[in-house]
Amino acid sequence: MTQHASPPLDSADTVAPAGRTPAWRGLWARADVRTLSLLGVLAALVVIGGVTRPDEFLDTRNLQLVLTQASVIGVVTVGMTFVITSGGIDLSVGAIVALASVWATTVATQEYGFGGILFTAVLVGLGCGLVNGLLIAYGGMVPFIATLAMLASARGLALQITDGRTQIVTVDGILSLGERDSYVLGIPPLVLVFALVTVLGWLVLNRTTFGRRTVAVGGNAEAARLAGIDVRRQRLYLYLLSGLCCGIAAFLLIVLSGSGQNTNGNLYELDAIAAAIIGGTLLSGGRGTITGSVLGVLIFTTITNIFALNNLQSDVQQIAKGAIIVAAVLVQRRTASTT
Repeated sequence: MTQHASPPLDSADTVAPAGRTPAWRGLWARADVRTLSLLGVLAALVVIGGVTRPDEFLDTRNLQLVLTQASVIGVVTVGMTFVITSGGIDLSVGAIVALASVWATTVATQEYGFGGILFTAVLVGLGCGLVNGLLIAYGGMVPFIATLAMLASARGLALQITDGRTQIVTVDGILSLGERDSYVLGIPPLVLVFALVTVLGWLVLNRTTFGRRTVAVGGNAEAARLAGIDVRRQRLYLYLLSGLCCGIAAFLLIVLSGSGQNTNGNLYELDAIAAAIIGGTLLSGGRGTITGSVLGVLIFTTITNIFALNNLQSDVQQIAKGAIIVAAVLVQRRTASTT
């Protein structure tokens, strides 16, 4: 009697042995638990803020302020999430934001109006990302060293452009975006931009070939290369994406502050990395979550707001952030060891 070989099962269709949970269900469960945990922490912070300063914290203007402040660092964090997922790091994001903001607010640039400021901020961000990507992907430099060099260079150039002075924006189209008349259904325009970047980032990371390649490179670069992925080109694109996010964030910061300063973006790199880590993105690469990163940003921004409303010193705030980062890393290590 002729025997017919059954067709091979695709990895997505593989049936787990009886009594054994499929691997994808375990990953989904862990991701869901992380998200719920972050939502629980954020809800607890809202309760704390509402109890300690009910009239101030729960005020609509204050909540709008929290979301607006989260928008700038949030856009940076989306780009950082992609870089960390690929196994890289970008220490220059804060300096790139500063450089893009001051370059876009010079007198010469402001003569071109709204479009000139936006175009310059994005172009400077992309330019810095291109340099980082070329040094790392094709120059063979370690991401830590390359982006550290960019941090120093961008900060120095930003200081040289401004000569240490604040550059005031005089373009009405920019200033009007920061006014309440520009809010859409009570939502500031900066928050809408942040929401759009978040949605696009989630779709790219989770629903496109680019996102799958990013995860593959972070998981095992050599295996990704053998699978036909151009690892160097992928890394170049990722640092370009990070630079683009920095350029967008610089523009949002210009709208928020109405000026350009060489001190803009101070410690953004630490905040973005911390938000991504506590959100569930592995620092070693191979796993990233845009949703978790955004929740991480909201948690840190809410903590900052609560501390400010309660007139607590900034050093206590930094200690609290440090404790949260340590706890998140310990949870990651425990999760990795049980995988």
